[in-house]
Amino acid sequence: MINPFAAFDMTGKVCALTGGASGIGACSAEVLAGAGAAVVLGDVDVDGAEALASRIREAGGRAVAQRCDVTRRADLDALVDRAIADFGRLDAMGNIAGIMNADLVVDVTEDILDRVIAVNMKGVFFGCQAALRVMIPQGSGSIINISSAAIDYPATNVSVYAMTKAAVAMLTQELALEAGPHGVRVNTIAPGQTPTNFGRELRSNERGEIDPDKFAAYRHRGESLSPIGRMGEALDQAHLVHYLASDASKFATGAIFRANGGVGIVW
Repeated sequence: MINPFAAFDMTGKVCALTGGASGIGACSAEVLAGAGAAVVLGDVDVDGAEALASRIREAGGRAVAQRCDVTRRADLDALVDRAIADFGRLDAMGNIAGIMNADLVVDVTEDILDRVIAVNMKGVFFGCQAALRVMIPQGSGSIINISSAAIDYPATNVSVYAMTKAAVAMLTQELALEAGPHGVRVNTIAPGQTPTNFGRELRSNERGEIDPDKFAAYRHRGESLSPIGRMGEALDQAHLVHYLASDASKFATGAIFRANGGVGIVW
């Protein structure tokens, strides 16, 4: 009889994650650590990443935190180097860090454009490069990028975000071709609407505080776009990250996984 859980066991595996201090990144770290993996948490919020790493260690897991600005190639290289230095290998790289924009195209400044491209597109590119430098000689590994449901349907105010996430989806498929012969898999997750700290711009007032009316409209739109009538949770995506990092997905590469509540069917 086949044990259906064996392929999901991450004992002895090592995973590095960007955006590891909050949201999908933090939840993924907890799931992976719970499955037995050692996790290296990279984030500009190093205090938040260290707080999570401490909780994981207190619960018996293995975790370290490191400041990582994904717009800096050297920071991504250092994150991967930390995984090797502390745990001896790198089995999975989660390029999860990202930012939103909440502007109409006509209102997007060059600074906004450069910032969103630097984090969402260049940051993923740098993360993939850093991981591949280790995984290709190693002959194995899984890279997990985060795209968005925004690649499948248009919405106002998120033009630059959607553009960069479409680039991530295509980069994933290109890298799957390049890395596959070396035993490295590359996939992307395209989450649906998930109200974490990410995307607060869409729900906040000018002071950065959550606006009840904006949040109600955000929730109504998210729920109305889904046949099952709810928005996503970080855990919905963390389970996918676990699957793609584990041997359960050993035949999956170049794919876009959409845990989005069915957005696009109603739309």
